[in-house]
This record gives sequence, structure tokens and C-alpha cells, in this order.
Amino acid sequence: MTAAEPVQIQTVRQMAEAARKAGRRLGVLPTDTKNAALREVAASLRAHSGEILTANALDVEAARGAGLGEALIDRLTLTPARLEGVTADVEHVATLPDPVGETLERATRPNGLEVMKRRVPLGVLGVIYEARPNVTVDVAALAVKSGNAVILRGGRETTRSNAVLVRLIGEALSRHGVPAGAVSVIADPDRARMLELLRLDDLVDAIIPRGGAGLHRFCVENATVPVIVGGVGVVQLYLDESYVSTPGGVQSAVEIVNNSKVQRPSACNALDTLLVTPASARLALPQIVRDLQAASVEVVADAASLEVVRAAGLEVALAQPADFGTEFLALKLSVKTVAGLDEAMDYVAEHGGHTDAILTHDAAQADTFVQGTDSAAVMVNASTRFNDGAQLGLGAEVAVSTQKLHARGPMGLTELTTTRWVVLGGGQVRE
Repeated sequence: MTAAEPVQIQTVRQMAEAARKAGRRLGVLPTDTKNAALREVAASLRAHSGEILTANALDVEAARGAGLGEALIDRLTLTPARLEGVTADVEHVATLPDPVGETLERATRPNGLEVMKRRVPLGVLGVIYEARPNVTVDVAALAVKSGNAVILRGGRETTRSNAVLVRLIGEALSRHGVPAGAVSVIADPDRARMLELLRLDDLVDAIIPRGGAGLHRFCVENATVPVIVGGVGVVQLYLDESYVSTPGGVQSAVEIVNNSKVQRPSACNALDTLLVTPASARLALPQIVRDLQAASVEVVADAASLEVVRAAGLEVALAQPADFGTEFLALKLSVKTVAGLDEAMDYVAEHGGHTDAILTHDAAQADTFVQGTDSAAVMVNASTRFNDGAQLGLGAEVAVSTQKLHARGPMGLTELTTTRWVVLGGGQVRE
């Protein structure tokens, strides 16, 4: 069978067997070959953008008919601009350094043995996700560049989009010698097929779920393959009075909070709760709320924050307990007044873990927040929306890991590798 010939798949196990075989060949492909293949993928996506967008429009129409929520539909939707952004990310991945074969440590032992630690691909990845056809492209690009084969399992709402994307990706890759089976998709939406994938520990090296808390729990509870969890988390931003008591500080805070909440409200790094002190609330909260309401954001506030906002003539509802510690994924934001940094950090410790931010001009407070906040990413004086693989220079991401073993934060190329020891000798034997 040549690389250009399609792989005939009947079961998930057969798909994984093909991926395992493809992964062995993909792991030793030269960097130039992988880069040329990725550039071919980008060119194919552009050339067939109409076909992709048509398939996606059908998925969106079906999703609306099925009553899916607006946050999920937003994640599902591809626009010409979004598709071009995804395509540009593939091209960017092709320009990044190849982690495969990188030597991390090297030493010569007293007996003359040369020992080194090198990066190698994980092997076969199973990536399970909801909506987000952009994930199909991002994951395929990162997997190929890092030498991993990947089995994709999108939600039933992305069936048409994924079918077109994976076909185009496979055809483009095959033209540059990437073996068939390197990128495949489970088209059957039956959850039983996902369960099969989760239990193929003899063929699949890691499962990476990307979706809601329910998906993550299902994977962790049912998998025999190691699971890298993440992507779910409540996002907080603490506004210190030092930031808004300087010239231009209030306007800057308004812009950062707006961007964190409004730029892509359905994203996992979108702001959920704004933490203010009595002083920062008095200086900036009315302006922040007024700006958010102009952007159609539903703002709810605790009693102390509510008093400040209503004194400025703004109408805001009283927050309920469930409004704190909730990932909204929509145009909704809760506001809570805290006494200061310590209480803010206590709140983040209870509810955070994904992306948390501080706006402050006090360097000591910034350092304390960074060191004391146990989140996958911490932002200082910047939008929470920057916790993203492409924004952090990774080209794209497979997921945002919130666990602490192997990988944490956006998972790019290096996070899709592991290491092995290589020992070079000259006939030595152990005494």
C-alpha cells in the first residue's frame, strides 16, 4: 500500500492499528518533509474553502435545529476569517522548530559511555472534542509536526465539517509521503466508538479530551489509556486599585476586561468573574460595567459591588451563589468585592486553575499573585484571552491542560513529545 492509498477502516481498533503503523514511519520523517506537507495542507484548505464552509453551514443548520446552545454553535461555526486564521496557524506550525530528536541533556560517564536524553513523539494520540472544527486542523498540524499519529473523534454536530477537513488533510499529507492513517477521524457519533478508543491501551498512548466537564469526567472514568485533562475552568481577573489610580488606568482596565469577556465569550479562557477592591470598584467599576452592558454583557454583582454600580445610575442584578465559580461560556460576568490581594487569591484558589489575571502597578503584588496562584496560566496586566497556543507562540494547541503531570497550559509541539535515553558506547560492559 502506498501513502496515497486510502486506509479501509471497519473498526476503531483497525483505525488504531493503522495509526500505530503510520506513527512509526511519521516519527522518522525529515523535518523538511513534514513542513512541506503542512504547507500543502494549508494550500488545500484555501483552495477548497468553499467546500469546507458549505459543509460547516450544514452542520450549523442541523445544530440549530437540534436546539444546541449558542455557545456550542459559536464554537462550531467557521467563517471565512476563522478558516483563514486556522490555515495561517498551519503555516505557522511549519515554521516552528521541530522538537523531535532534540537533545535535552548530554554527559560522558567515567567509563566513556556517552548518555543523552532526546525528545521523541508520544506515538498515537486520541483527541476527543465537541464542536470546534478548527481543532481538527490544529491537532492534525501539531501531530504531524511532532511525529505523532492522531485519531480524532469530534461530536456528532461536526460530522460534515470533519469529513471534508480530514479528507483534504489526508490527501495533502499523502502527496508528501506522510503515511496513510497518520490522521484519521471516527465518523460514527455513537458513544460506544469513543469508549472503544478510550480502552485501546495497547495501541493508543494518550487521550486528550477537549470539551465540557462531562466529557472530561467520562474519559477519566472510562479510559485505560492515560488521559491528559484540561480546558475546563473558571477564569478570574483581580483589579487592584494601583492600576486604576494612575492616568489612563481606568480606560486600560475597561479595555482589558472587555477583551477578556467579549472577544470570544464561548472560549475557555474568557473571563467569568471580576474581583474588585472597594477602592478599585469606586474608581473604575461603573465605567467597566457601562462598557460591558454596551456590548450586551449581562453583569451580576454581589451586594458590595452592586451598591457602587447602582450609585452610578446603572441597573445590575444581584448575583446569586451559583454565579460565582461558574464557567459561563456566554456574555455574562459576575463581579465580587474582596478586601484585597489575599482574599482575591483565596477566591482564585477555590475556583480557578485555568486562567487567572491581575491588573496592578504594584510589582510586589504582581509577584505574589503569580507565585501564589496555582493556575495553568497567570496573566499580569493583560487579557485572559492570551492563554492560547497560537498567542503564546506555539503555532496552535491541542488543548489547554490544567493537570500537573507531563504538560500544563496550552499543549503545542513540545508538549506532544516525551523523552528517551540514548546511550553510545564503545564496547563497554558493566562490572
